[in-house]
Amino acid sequence: MKIAIDAMGGDNAPKAICEGAVKAVEAFPDLHITLFGLESEIKKYVDSGSSRIKIVHAEEVIGAEDEPVKAVRRKKNASMVLMANEVKEGRADACISAGNTGALMTAGLFIVGRIEGIDRPALAPTLPTLDGKGFLFLDVGANVDAKPEHLEQYAIMGSIYAEKVRGIQSPSVALLNIGTEDKKGNELTRQAFARLKESGVHFTGNVEARDLLDGAADVVVTDGFTGNVTLKTIEGTAFSVFSMLKTALTSNLPSKLAAAVLKPKLKGIRSQLDYSEYGGAALFGLNAPVVKAHGSSDSNAVYNAIRQTRDMVENDLSGTIRAALAERRES
Repeated sequence: MKIAIDAMGGDNAPKAICEGAVKAVEAFPDLHITLFGLESEIKKYVDSGSSRIKIVHAEEVIGAEDEPVKAVRRKKNASMVLMANEVKEGRADACISAGNTGALMTAGLFIVGRIEGIDRPALAPTLPTLDGKGFLFLDVGANVDAKPEHLEQYAIMGSIYAEKVRGIQSPSVALLNIGTEDKKGNELTRQAFARLKESGVHFTGNVEARDLLDGAADVVVTDGFTGNVTLKTIEGTAFSVFSMLKTALTSNLPSKLAAAVLKPKLKGIRSQLDYSEYGGAALFGLNAPVVKAHGSSDSNAVYNAIRQTRDMVENDLSGTIRAALAERRES
């Protein structure tokens, strides 16, 4: 199995990317990784004698400030563009980047290409739940606007992923809404609700944002604008709560003593709420797996993104989605 990785993407590149790649090839004997980026920098963290990590020099880098479409079109020798071309040309089975999200979506759409029958790909992370199972959330920003048929496609792709990659039998699918009643929501959610009822997935109805981390469903679908706002609200709330706890537990000597006792428990909770433990955010609906690792990923988060991507390739996620859509068109 071959995975291409943009070694220059993310806040901690190339160190975290390279260290995560090294950890992954040590864990998975069938894995071969190609790292794209500045060769002199990558070699600082990767043993040149490694037989299963290949380095391809890339002069250019697409930065966070670059306009996505222009950058992908003009920077032909950028690490991210060369990585996507590796998949397009069949030299890699999947690709990963922690870099510019918009540029990665552009590269995925215009270089890797869409699966026939998918109008718009969806960006989908797996988020933590209190029971430890997690849930797949899509779309979180690939498309700001969406139509009811797009949400139906998200539900089908998410259900296939939850079953084939995460091993959940008959995964439950819910629609994010402002209430649980069938008729709640705006025109988009009301029309999407009707389509999801007839889609063939295990649709359990509407779910409110406050119930997401309680494990209300295995897959939750929404439009990209709502999904992105919800995702960042969850991230910000978790960060703020831990900041407040840290302040409270270091304010005086008794608090510090209590913090020393509680530290292992707090670390466990923080780990449970860290969605990078589940991997990256996959772009569903493309001809091959394209995974967006979090921009602040450390080596462990990169490793988890690689592990997740390997599972997607091993279970032929793109092929399974393609076959399911073809079957639906014929029926």
